[in-house]
Amino acid sequence: MHILITGGAGFVGSHLAISFKEKYPYYKITCLDNLKRRGSELNLTRLKAHSIGFVHADIRNLEDLEGIDPFDCLIDASAEPSVLAGLNSSMTQLINNNLFGTVNCLELAKKFHAKFIFLSTSRVYPIGSLESVLASELPTRFTWQPIQTLLGVSEKGISEDFPLTGSRSFYGATKLASELLIQEYFSVNNLPTVINRCGVIGGAGQMGKVDQGFMVLWVARHYWKQKLNYIGYGGEGKQVRDVLHPTDLFKLIDLQVHNTETFAGKTFNVGGGLKNSISLQELTTLCEKSTGNMTLIEKIKENRPLDLKVYISDYSQIETLCGWSPTIPVSQIVDEITDWIQKNEKMLEPILNS
Repeated sequence: MHILITGGAGFVGSHLAISFKEKYPYYKITCLDNLKRRGSELNLTRLKAHSIGFVHADIRNLEDLEGIDPFDCLIDASAEPSVLAGLNSSMTQLINNNLFGTVNCLELAKKFHAKFIFLSTSRVYPIGSLESVLASELPTRFTWQPIQTLLGVSEKGISEDFPLTGSRSFYGATKLASELLIQEYFSVNNLPTVINRCGVIGGAGQMGKVDQGFMVLWVARHYWKQKLNYIGYGGEGKQVRDVLHPTDLFKLIDLQVHNTETFAGKTFNVGGGLKNSISLQELTTLCEKSTGNMTLIEKIKENRPLDLKVYISDYSQIETLCGWSPTIPVSQIVDEITDWIQKNEKMLEPILNS
């Protein structure tokens, strides 16, 4: 089998590529990336060491894709991942990356009638509706109440039945638009497609920033004793997200690649779920324990645009279908990131401590 991974030098893409090669050493794995995100070039040595092919190309440019060898499956892990993208900058780059880039990948998959697995986002769900979910405040976190008025929400999180009407950010809108087109390619062109709406993905190898990759950001700031902020909702750090390790994501993608008929044409919420959810306040405690350091955290009460009090993925649909569920806890993810920073401190400091 030949698997093409777009965004393959990124955090998720490179992890998937190496995981596939380690499990299936005789598969041909090719990673395609424009190396735009700072730090992605560091993964090229790792890819080469695993005999993974690399193509320096941009999915926005059709000319870059013309010479790609035939493949059996395309995993689209390429995107502008920041929810703040387009908020105070031009929309052109965001739309080119997250919508037109997806169309080009779909056309490439159609050319070879290959399987197409798309990494979408939980940010397709409208912000206003998510913020209206009934919540309670506990000593260290916000939590969703067991009885709700909206469809598709429970203590377990947001399911695929949650309503999609409303505003969701420019970033979320481009990903939802891509999802709609993917559904058309499945229906009209009979292209075997799968859509995974991922929540937060975190682990060693991620180049965390303020607007994306908060797990690595939080550990790194503790490691180098740099200031952090609790922003919004009273400045107490009680906002909650669920976190998924890329190894757990690989286990699901592996199933989808090899049993596409089971998953084709479907959309799934994929995340750490309630058991792997954590607030910023709770994450601070884990980081202090893991790094042995404390850092100054400023409390900013005013909410940040597009922020959410709570988001947790209800992955019940995919669990019922194939038995998949996350296995790596948040505490292990934090320790893994700390160990990675310690072992690569000189290389990572210019990127993560700036």
